Amino acid sequence: MKRADPWSALAGLTAARIALGRVGASLPTEAVLRFDVAHALARDAVHTQLDLAALAAGWQGMQGEAAVIVHSRAGDRHTYLQRPDLGRQLDEVSAERLAALATAETDLAIVIADGLSATGVAAHALDLLGELLPHLGGLRRSPLVLAGQGRVALGDEIGARLKARLVLMLLGERPGLSSPDSLGAYLTFAPRPGRLDAERNCVSNIRPAGLPLPLVAARLAWLIDAALSRQLTGVGLKDESETLLSNGEGAAALPG
Repeated sequence: MKRADPWSALAGLTAARIALGRVGASLPTEAVLRFDVAHALARDAVHTQLDLAALAAGWQGMQGEAAVIVHSRAGDRHTYLQRPDLGRQLDEVSAERLAALATAETDLAIVIADGLSATGVAAHALDLLGELLPHLGGLRRSPLVLAGQGRVALGDEIGARLKARLVLMLLGERPGLSSPDSLGAYLTFAPRPGRLDAERNCVSNIRPAGLPLPLVAARLAWLIDAALSRQLTGVGLKDESETLLSNGEGAAALPG
């Protein structure tokens, strides 16, 4: 009688590579091929160029608003990966373009950047905004900014140049071998160059197999409202949205 594999029940609950089996001292061919595919998808997510024009067209069709395309000082993908510092700074043309748009203070600037997974951004960023925007009510928003070769801190300079009280940066997260399409969201109050990571709030693992978009939208809406009312983000702002949502109070408590 064949003995049941004690790992099989756990293997059904996680994408982690457990209970792969073996053939002699080696892994089964199927497990090796699956690993090779996952590795290829992760590499593609990092190196694929994000189509900013397609994102801008998608936003125009969804909201009837024009997006602003900017670039960091990392001129290409190779430079972006080798020089993280350049991905945190706008190039000169982009800085001037944003400065010309900033005619008055706004409550919120939203930025979409490629980050380390163009796959995740192309798949989920606009859909997430479609879920989020109905929650934002009458907030004054800056034009949507689409940033090429951008890292998290690029949002600080963009938000400052747009005179925004708060910046929301959406960008592709570093892909794992089971999550090449993950999106991250970072909120920073009073954005300006030099802000620390401890001064941000982050929601990560945004994807169908991770945090679903409606839940993320509700969580971000709560954080945006709390950040603007309390005038801070980061370690001083604890996310209480999960408690409200789990108690069935989310619809009444969340803005919009």
